[in-house]
Amino acid sequence: MDHNETLANETNATDAEFTQEQNQAQTETKTYSQEEVDNMMARMRGSLQKKLLKPYEELGDPEELRSLKAEAEQRAQEQAIKRGEFEKTLQELASKKDAEIQKRDAIIQEYKIKTPLLDAAAKLGSVNPEQVRTLLAPRVKLSDDGETQVLGDNGSVRYTDSGELFKVEDLVREFLDTNSHFKSAPPSTTNTKSSVSAPVVGKLDISKLDMSNPAHRKQYAEARKAGRI
Repeated sequence: MDHNETLANETNATDAEFTQEQNQAQTETKTYSQEEVDNMMARMRGSLQKKLLKPYEELGDPEELRSLKAEAEQRAQEQAIKRGEFEKTLQELASKKDAEIQKRDAIIQEYKIKTPLLDAAAKLGSVNPEQVRTLLAPRVKLSDDGETQVLGDNGSVRYTDSGELFKVEDLVREFLDTNSHFKSAPPSTTNTKSSVSAPVVGKLDISKLDMSNPAHRKQYAEARKAGRI
């Protein structure tokens, strides 16, 4: 056997021994107790926690920070509850204020719109002043400074030819002139009454009587009783 073969054999033997030792080392595993495992996990967790919290060390202890956060959240909830109760109180006060405003506006409208319409309708001889008031009330409104304004068909404020505001009485008069059935019949004139109520000799000419006039009806009754008809 020459020198080269001897060297190759020695090398192969050495490699075989190394491979055997390596396989044996890989197959041998160390077993740890539960306590050792817990200790290793605790050390790893502590090391990791310390590493993660290192940038926030200036803020203080983490547990203290958690406690402060919980207290802040609780205070925020309490303030939200108090704020909700305060807002509810404000809403109740606002509703009460709105009711007072509506009541005041109703009184003002009664005084400056409805009453003038009713008075004008009665003054101008309407047979049903309340109905006229109801029909014309939507045509009248109050300005921001409380001034009575009459509205046209297009909703704009009406003015007279002289540039003055159209008055409530003007509106009622215009309505009654246009709708004569809302207006009562004119009373008989004084001349008619005097001519009929004068003493009559002989037969009474009933063609000259206005039976809607109480004085004429009385004269007719008396003439009939006296046999002059």
